[in-house]
Amino acid sequence: MIEKSKKFNVSRRDFIRNTSLAFAAITIVPRHVLGRGYTPPSDKINLGFIGLGKQGCILANKFLWNTKDAQIVAGSDVWDTKRANFQSHVEGLYSKHKNIDSYKSLITYLDYQELLERKDIDAVLVATPDHWHAIQAIDAMKSGKDVYCEKPLTNSIADGRALVDTAQKTKAVFQTGSMQRSWERFQKASDIVNSGRIGDVKKVLVNVGDPARNYDLPEEVLPNGIDWNKWCGPAPLLTYNNRIAPSKVSFYPDWRDFKETGGGILSDWGAHMFDVAQWVLGMDATGPVKYSPPKDPNAKRGLRMFYENGIEMVHEDFGREWGVRFIGSNGTLDVSRKYLEIDAGTNQQETPSFINTKPSEGNHYQDWLTAIKNRSETISGAEIGHRTASVCNIANIAYELGETLDWNPKKEKFINNKQANKMRKRIPRKF
Repeated sequence: MIEKSKKFNVSRRDFIRNTSLAFAAITIVPRHVLGRGYTPPSDKINLGFIGLGKQGCILANKFLWNTKDAQIVAGSDVWDTKRANFQSHVEGLYSKHKNIDSYKSLITYLDYQELLERKDIDAVLVATPDHWHAIQAIDAMKSGKDVYCEKPLTNSIADGRALVDTAQKTKAVFQTGSMQRSWERFQKASDIVNSGRIGDVKKVLVNVGDPARNYDLPEEVLPNGIDWNKWCGPAPLLTYNNRIAPSKVSFYPDWRDFKETGGGILSDWGAHMFDVAQWVLGMDATGPVKYSPPKDPNAKRGLRMFYENGIEMVHEDFGREWGVRFIGSNGTLDVSRKYLEIDAGTNQQETPSFINTKPSEGNHYQDWLTAIKNRSETISGAEIGHRTASVCNIANIAYELGETLDWNPKKEKFINNKQANKMRKRIPRKF
């Protein structure tokens, strides 16, 4: 693991010379030399990763296996162990899969701001817990980087709008990690629904997990090797528990369950499955206008959402793992990562061979890199990610308040509800 002090002293000439040796004389011309808006097709895009835990390592795999236009040169995390593990992991991947045995140019940082100071880094991936997404993505765009940010994009509505505004102002190429939009199976589902095969869509069922709850894990001894104040960051200073911030990357941490740091599995998986509903229904620039929670204040399912055109969307377990069911006037379509099934009458059955085959996952990662080079739109831009995250955030607010909420998606305000409007924003902790 290599760490740098606050001031980054490596010259551009030294960086290019050293990296060229490591990459067997591949010439790298950072975009900042040419100016934003122009990246020659021959360039390698230099990537920095913020968040080096389980998801960060998974994304490193994706970018090394599935893309040809980028190289990982830096990473940041508040864990010493994760910085060391990430460096070892990435260098091992390059050695094994890219046949570059001498790859040694990865530098890691405790403070992500040091990573953003580097002018040779073109683009940044944010794979930290949800409560950090908006701050780090906005800082990255303001520093001149393009951004890939994991979903859910933000855990507050106001942060989401600020992120979108920053993307528009800086002209950053932005990709939300809602990779199902790149999957063949979900694209096929969208085509079927929009072709009219199941008739006019009247109702959509979205099966994902529970809403967020207050942090309630027992306190454990804080281990060495983590800056806990920085990990909590804008969230309240929580007591430590291994389940929300493990030193190793062997499991998905539970920070996503709690409203201080995430949005529950409702948001974590809703950012995938509500996203499919928004996309297929053509609602990427808007969202439901009414949210009606179940009468039982302890219920974790049953929230009903209504779009302006009358389509109803329900957070409901329809017995088929996490997925989406579109109910039309002439039939239904069920889709998830494991199935695509349509029932539109005996003369319109979907071909069984497609239902049972493993779908192509497309290349959500190359889509972003290609957009960076072309300065074009991605398949899941900032506005799309924000609107899907807003559905999840509002759903959590509705469950918490236990009352029907009327929402104006144009103004992004609740109608005649001061308490709900206050909950559109989270006040960050000073740290």
